[in-house]
Amino acid sequence: MKRLFFTFLVLLPFAAHSEVTTQTVCFELSQSSPVKFEFRTFYDHSSKWSGGFVKYAKSNVPISLVLTDSQSEILDPEAPWQHTMIWSEVVDGKVAGTYEEVTQGAQIVSMLYTKKSSGKEYSFMINTSIDSSLETGCKWE
Repeated sequence: MKRLFFTFLVLLPFAAHSEVTTQTVCFELSQSSPVKFEFRTFYDHSSKWSGGFVKYAKSNVPISLVLTDSQSEILDPEAPWQHTMIWSEVVDGKVAGTYEEVTQGAQIVSMLYTKKSSGKEYSFMINTSIDSSLETGCKWE
């Protein structure tokens, strides 16, 4: 038993090492709007798993996101691929809304939130003037 435990401890660092990519982006409804949120996603390269959360500026509670659809297309052979990802917002075990993120290459070209209960859509834009980091997230004024 001790030998098995020792083998487990020796191999654990190799099993636990996995490259995870994290992205933190700060969005707001408009420059003067009080509706602002941090959009953080994670991608584990070894398992091909994606997940994330949103955290609104006026809340300390992150809301879980689950990647529910992802599509890629070539709009022009000379341009980067366009990727459309649908992230479902999960609150109390139920889908409360969806975030549609559209990217071209490394650029996010649109972010659309649809509230499930009303069907109302909100188009958000990136705020590049807000400092953010993995440790602190978006530093809203």
